[in-house]
Amino acid sequence: MVNLTMKEVQLTNGETIAYREREGGEKKVLLIHGNMTSSKHWDLVLNNMSEEYKLYALDLRGFGKSSYNKLITSIKDFSDDVKLFVDEIDIKDFAIVGWSTGGAVAMQFAADNPGYCNKLILLASESTRGYPFDGKTSENEEPRRFSSYEDIKTDLIRTIPVQAAYDTNNVDLLKLIWNAVIYTKNQPEPLLYDEYVQDMRTQRNLAEVHHSNNTFNISHHHNGLVEGNGLVDQINVPVLVLRGDRDFVVSVEMTKELVEDLGAKAKFVELKDCGHSPLVDDLPQLLKEMTNFLKDEVFK
Repeated sequence: MVNLTMKEVQLTNGETIAYREREGGEKKVLLIHGNMTSSKHWDLVLNNMSEEYKLYALDLRGFGKSSYNKLITSIKDFSDDVKLFVDEIDIKDFAIVGWSTGGAVAMQFAADNPGYCNKLILLASESTRGYPFDGKTSENEEPRRFSSYEDIKTDLIRTIPVQAAYDTNNVDLLKLIWNAVIYTKNQPEPLLYDEYVQDMRTQRNLAEVHHSNNTFNISHHHNGLVEGNGLVDQINVPVLVLRGDRDFVVSVEMTKELVEDLGAKAKFVELKDCGHSPLVDDLPQLLKEMTNFLKDEVFK
Protein backbone atom coordinates (compact mmCIF):
# COMPACT_ATOMS: atom_id res chain seq x y z
CA MET A 1 0.00 0.00 0.00
CA VAL A 2 1.42 3.39 -0.97
CA ASN A 3 1.98 6.05 1.68
CA LEU A 4 -0.39 8.83 0.61
CA THR A 5 -1.17 11.85 2.79
CA MET A 6 -3.61 14.74 2.35
CA LYS A 7 -2.05 18.02 3.48
CA GLU A 8 -2.60 21.74 3.16
CA VAL A 9 -0.40 24.81 3.11
CA GLN A 10 -1.03 28.54 3.49
CA LEU A 11 0.18 30.71 0.63
CA THR A 12 1.46 34.25 1.08
CA ASN A 13 -1.41 35.55 -1.09
CA GLY A 14 -4.00 34.44 1.46
CA GLU A 15 -5.11 31.22 -0.28
CA THR A 16 -4.93 27.74 1.24
CA ILE A 17 -3.80 24.98 -1.10
CA ALA A 18 -4.69 21.36 -0.33
CA TYR A 19 -2.54 18.64 -1.82
CA ARG A 20 -1.87 14.94 -1.86
CA GLU A 21 1.70 13.80 -1.20
CA ARG A 22 2.78 10.28 -2.04
CA GLU A 23 6.06 9.04 -0.65
CA GLY A 24 8.67 7.79 -3.10
CA GLY A 25 12.25 8.14 -4.23
CA GLU A 26 14.30 11.24 -4.99
CA LYS A 27 12.65 12.01 -8.34
CA LYS A 28 9.83 14.48 -7.78
CA VAL A 29 6.72 14.88 -9.95
CA LEU A 30 4.02 17.53 -9.57
CA LEU A 31 0.58 16.60 -10.93
CA ILE A 32 -1.75 19.45 -12.01
CA HIS A 33 -5.39 18.56 -12.68
CA GLY A 34 -7.80 20.11 -15.15
CA ASN A 35 -11.31 21.58 -15.20
CA MET A 36 -14.14 19.80 -13.32
CA THR A 37 -11.62 17.75 -11.34
CA SER A 38 -9.10 18.06 -8.49
CA SER A 39 -6.14 16.11 -7.12
CA LYS A 40 -8.66 13.36 -6.32
CA HIS A 41 -8.81 12.48 -10.03
CA TRP A 42 -5.08 11.62 -10.00
CA ASP A 43 -5.67 8.76 -7.57
CA LEU A 44 -5.01 5.98 -10.09
CA VAL A 45 -1.61 7.51 -10.90
CA LEU A 46 -0.85 8.20 -7.23
CA ASN A 47 -1.60 4.57 -6.35
CA ASN A 48 0.11 2.90 -9.29
CA MET A 49 3.07 4.95 -10.53
CA SER A 50 6.50 3.52 -9.69
CA GLU A 51 7.57 4.30 -6.13
CA GLU A 52 10.88 5.63 -7.37
CA TYR A 53 8.92 8.87 -7.85
CA LYS A 54 7.74 11.13 -5.06
CA LEU A 55 4.42 12.58 -6.19
CA TYR A 56 2.60 15.80 -5.32
CA ALA A 57 -0.91 16.52 -6.58
CA LEU A 58 -2.45 19.86 -5.61
CA ASP A 59 -5.99 21.18 -5.69
CA LEU A 60 -5.89 24.40 -7.71
CA ARG A 61 -7.56 27.47 -6.21
CA GLY A 62 -11.34 26.98 -6.20
CA PHE A 63 -11.16 23.19 -6.58
CA GLY A 64 -11.26 20.32 -4.11
CA LYS A 65 -10.28 21.37 -0.61
CA SER A 66 -8.33 24.48 -1.61
CA SER A 67 -9.70 27.93 -0.79
CA TYR A 68 -11.23 30.36 -3.23
CA ASN A 69 -10.84 33.77 -1.62
CA LYS A 70 -9.97 35.76 -4.71
CA LEU A 71 -11.49 35.32 -8.18
CA ILE A 72 -9.38 33.62 -10.86
CA THR A 73 -9.15 35.73 -14.03
CA SER A 74 -6.39 33.96 -15.99
CA ILE A 75 -4.31 30.81 -16.27
CA LYS A 76 -1.44 32.87 -14.84
CA ASP A 77 -3.38 33.25 -11.59
CA PHE A 78 -3.31 29.46 -11.20
CA SER A 79 0.34 29.33 -12.24
CA ASP A 80 1.32 32.00 -9.72
CA ASP A 81 -0.38 29.93 -7.01
CA VAL A 82 1.69 26.91 -8.08
CA LYS A 83 4.87 29.01 -7.74
CA LEU A 84 3.92 30.07 -4.21
CA PHE A 85 2.96 26.46 -3.42
CA VAL A 86 6.26 24.87 -4.49
CA ASP A 87 8.19 27.61 -2.69
CA GLU A 88 6.17 27.02 0.48
CA ILE A 89 6.78 23.25 0.51
CA ASP A 90 10.36 23.88 -0.71
CA ILE A 91 10.69 21.73 -3.81
CA LYS A 92 12.72 22.35 -6.95
CA ASP A 93 14.04 20.19 -9.80
CA PHE A 94 10.75 18.40 -10.41
CA ALA A 95 8.82 17.23 -13.43
CA ILE A 96 5.29 18.50 -14.03
CA VAL A 97 2.38 16.57 -15.51
CA GLY A 98 -0.47 18.86 -16.57
CA TRP A 99 -3.76 17.32 -17.63
CA SER A 100 -6.17 19.30 -19.87
CA THR A 101 -6.45 22.80 -18.35
CA GLY A 102 -3.60 21.72 -16.08
CA GLY A 103 -1.44 21.59 -19.20
CA ALA A 104 -1.93 25.32 -19.72
CA VAL A 105 -1.09 25.97 -16.06
CA ALA A 106 2.04 23.83 -16.40
CA MET A 107 3.19 25.65 -19.55
CA GLN A 108 2.62 29.06 -17.97
CA PHE A 109 4.57 27.96 -14.88
CA ALA A 110 7.50 26.60 -16.90
CA ALA A 111 7.67 29.77 -19.00
CA ASP A 112 7.52 32.11 -16.00
CA ASN A 113 9.80 30.17 -13.65
CA PRO A 114 12.97 28.83 -15.28
CA GLY A 115 15.03 26.49 -13.15
CA TYR A 116 12.12 24.93 -11.30
CA CYS A 117 10.83 22.12 -13.46
CA ASN A 118 13.14 19.77 -15.38
CA LYS A 119 10.59 18.10 -17.68
CA LEU A 120 7.04 18.75 -18.75
CA ILE A 121 4.36 16.20 -19.64
CA LEU A 122 1.24 17.63 -21.27
CA LEU A 123 -1.57 15.08 -21.02
CA ALA A 124 -4.62 15.76 -23.19
CA SER A 125 -3.65 19.39 -22.86
CA GLU A 126 -5.30 22.43 -24.32
CA SER A 127 -3.30 24.28 -26.95
CA THR A 128 -0.60 26.88 -26.44
CA ARG A 129 -3.27 29.05 -28.08
CA GLY A 130 -5.88 28.28 -25.43
CA TYR A 131 -9.22 26.53 -25.58
CA PRO A 132 -11.96 28.54 -27.34
CA PHE A 133 -15.31 28.92 -25.64
CA ASP A 134 -18.37 28.80 -27.88
CA GLY A 135 -21.76 29.32 -26.31
CA LYS A 136 -25.05 31.19 -26.40
CA THR A 137 -26.90 33.41 -23.95
CA SER A 138 -30.41 32.88 -25.35
CA GLU A 139 -32.24 29.88 -26.75
CA ASN A 140 -32.70 31.43 -30.21
CA GLU A 141 -29.06 32.46 -30.59
CA GLU A 142 -26.59 30.49 -32.71
CA PRO A 143 -23.51 29.39 -30.75
CA ARG A 144 -20.62 31.87 -31.08
CA ARG A 145 -17.14 32.44 -29.72
CA PHE A 146 -17.52 34.44 -26.54
CA SER A 147 -15.13 37.27 -25.74
CA SER A 148 -16.18 38.26 -22.22
CA TYR A 149 -16.37 36.65 -18.82
CA GLU A 150 -19.88 38.11 -18.40
CA ASP A 151 -21.15 36.19 -21.43
CA ILE A 152 -19.54 32.97 -20.25
CA LYS A 153 -21.26 33.28 -16.87
CA THR A 154 -24.66 33.34 -18.62
CA ASP A 155 -23.90 30.65 -21.22
CA LEU A 156 -26.76 28.18 -21.68
CA ILE A 157 -24.69 25.31 -23.09
CA ARG A 158 -21.74 24.59 -20.81
CA THR A 159 -21.86 26.98 -17.86
CA ILE A 160 -25.38 27.26 -16.43
CA PRO A 161 -26.37 23.56 -16.88
CA VAL A 162 -23.16 22.27 -15.27
CA GLN A 163 -23.34 24.78 -12.43
CA ALA A 164 -26.96 23.77 -11.83
CA ALA A 165 -25.92 20.11 -11.75
CA TYR A 166 -23.24 20.97 -9.18
CA ASP A 167 -25.70 22.93 -7.05
CA THR A 168 -28.49 20.32 -7.11
CA ASN A 169 -26.23 17.25 -6.93
CA ASN A 170 -27.57 16.02 -10.26
CA VAL A 171 -25.33 12.98 -10.46
CA ASP A 172 -27.12 11.55 -13.48
CA LEU A 173 -26.53 14.69 -15.57
CA LEU A 174 -22.87 14.97 -14.57
CA LYS A 175 -22.30 11.32 -15.48
CA LEU A 176 -24.19 11.82 -18.74
CA ILE A 177 -21.81 14.66 -19.66
CA TRP A 178 -18.70 12.70 -18.74
CA ASN A 179 -19.87 9.54 -20.49
CA ALA A 180 -20.59 11.54 -23.66
CA VAL A 181 -17.22 13.30 -23.93
CA ILE A 182 -14.68 11.81 -21.51
CA TYR A 183 -15.47 8.25 -20.39
CA THR A 184 -16.40 7.18 -23.91
CA LYS A 185 -14.62 3.83 -23.68
CA ASN A 186 -14.13 2.79 -20.06
CA GLN A 187 -15.77 4.15 -16.92
CA PRO A 188 -14.31 4.19 -13.43
CA GLU A 189 -15.45 1.56 -10.95
CA PRO A 190 -18.94 2.56 -9.72
CA LEU A 191 -17.92 3.60 -6.20
CA LEU A 192 -14.96 5.55 -7.53
CA TYR A 193 -17.13 7.20 -10.19
CA ASP A 194 -19.51 8.39 -7.46
CA GLU A 195 -16.55 9.82 -5.55
CA TYR A 196 -15.34 11.61 -8.69
CA VAL A 197 -18.76 13.18 -9.24
CA GLN A 198 -18.93 14.48 -5.67
CA ASP A 199 -15.40 15.82 -6.12
CA MET A 200 -16.47 17.68 -9.30
CA ARG A 201 -19.07 19.52 -7.22
CA THR A 202 -16.34 21.13 -5.10
CA GLN A 203 -15.46 23.39 -8.06
CA ARG A 204 -16.33 27.04 -7.37
CA ASN A 205 -14.82 28.71 -10.46
CA LEU A 206 -16.43 27.12 -13.51
CA ALA A 207 -17.04 30.31 -15.52
CA GLU A 208 -13.65 31.72 -14.51
CA VAL A 209 -11.84 28.63 -15.79
CA HIS A 210 -13.73 28.78 -19.09
CA HIS A 211 -12.75 32.45 -19.44
CA SER A 212 -9.12 31.75 -18.53
CA ASN A 213 -8.87 29.00 -21.15
CA ASN A 214 -10.60 31.18 -23.74
CA THR A 215 -8.06 33.99 -23.30
CA PHE A 216 -4.89 31.90 -22.79
CA ASN A 217 -2.36 32.33 -25.61
CA ILE A 218 1.40 31.95 -25.17
CA SER A 219 2.02 31.37 -28.90
CA HIS A 220 3.12 33.78 -31.63
CA HIS A 221 -0.31 33.58 -33.28
CA HIS A 222 -3.65 35.32 -32.86
CA ASN A 223 -6.12 32.72 -31.55
CA GLY A 224 -9.26 34.40 -32.85
CA LEU A 225 -9.73 36.39 -29.68
CA VAL A 226 -6.36 37.59 -28.37
CA GLU A 227 -2.84 38.00 -29.75
CA GLY A 228 -0.22 35.55 -28.49
CA ASN A 229 2.42 36.82 -26.06
CA GLY A 230 5.20 34.51 -27.30
CA LEU A 231 5.96 33.12 -23.84
CA VAL A 232 6.17 29.62 -25.34
CA ASP A 233 9.77 30.54 -26.22
CA GLN A 234 10.58 30.70 -22.50
CA ILE A 235 9.79 27.01 -21.98
CA ASN A 236 13.28 25.54 -22.03
CA VAL A 237 12.75 21.98 -20.84
CA PRO A 238 11.95 18.76 -22.72
CA VAL A 239 8.22 18.33 -23.26
CA LEU A 240 6.21 15.15 -23.85
CA VAL A 241 2.84 15.77 -25.52
CA LEU A 242 0.32 12.95 -25.01
CA ARG A 243 -3.09 12.76 -26.66
CA GLY A 244 -5.50 9.85 -26.92
CA ASP A 245 -6.59 9.03 -30.45
CA ARG A 246 -10.23 9.10 -29.25
CA ASP A 247 -10.11 12.39 -27.34
CA PHE A 248 -13.38 14.29 -27.87
CA VAL A 249 -12.33 17.27 -25.74
CA VAL A 250 -8.93 18.22 -27.18
CA SER A 251 -8.91 18.15 -30.98
CA VAL A 252 -6.16 16.91 -33.28
CA GLU A 253 -5.77 20.51 -34.44
CA MET A 254 -5.16 21.81 -30.91
CA THR A 255 -2.46 19.23 -30.35
CA LYS A 256 -0.86 20.11 -33.71
CA GLU A 257 -0.74 23.76 -32.58
CA LEU A 258 0.88 22.69 -29.33
CA VAL A 259 3.58 20.63 -31.03
CA GLU A 260 4.20 23.29 -33.69
CA ASP A 261 4.55 26.11 -31.15
CA LEU A 262 6.84 24.12 -28.84
CA GLY A 263 9.05 23.06 -31.75
CA ALA A 264 12.11 20.84 -31.26
CA LYS A 265 11.73 20.73 -27.48
CA ALA A 266 8.52 18.66 -27.84
CA LYS A 267 8.03 14.96 -28.45
CA PHE A 268 4.53 13.74 -29.38
CA VAL A 269 3.13 10.31 -28.54
CA GLU A 270 -0.38 9.21 -29.45
CA LEU A 271 -2.07 7.05 -26.84
CA LYS A 272 -3.85 4.22 -28.62
CA ASP A 273 -7.58 3.70 -28.04
CA CYS A 274 -7.70 6.38 -25.34
CA GLY A 275 -10.00 9.35 -24.83
CA HIS A 276 -9.60 12.45 -22.64
CA SER A 277 -8.94 10.32 -19.55
CA PRO A 278 -6.16 7.84 -20.37
CA LEU A 279 -5.96 7.24 -16.60
CA VAL A 280 -9.24 5.33 -16.87
CA ASP A 281 -8.96 4.13 -20.47
CA ASP A 282 -5.49 2.58 -20.31
CA LEU A 283 -3.48 3.37 -17.19
CA PRO A 284 -0.59 0.95 -17.98
CA GLN A 285 -0.04 2.59 -21.40
CA LEU A 286 -0.09 6.05 -19.84
CA LEU A 287 2.32 5.17 -17.03
CA LYS A 288 4.66 3.48 -19.49
CA GLU A 289 4.92 6.57 -21.69
CA MET A 290 5.29 8.88 -18.71
CA THR A 291 8.04 6.87 -17.01
CA ASN A 292 9.89 6.21 -20.28
CA PHE A 293 10.07 9.95 -20.84
CA LEU A 294 11.05 10.74 -17.26
CA LYS A 295 13.87 8.16 -17.43
CA ASP A 296 15.10 9.15 -20.90
CA GLU A 297 18.46 10.87 -20.39
CA VAL A 298 18.48 12.08 -24.00
CA PHE A 299 15.68 14.46 -23.05
CA LYS A 300 17.23 15.47 -19.73
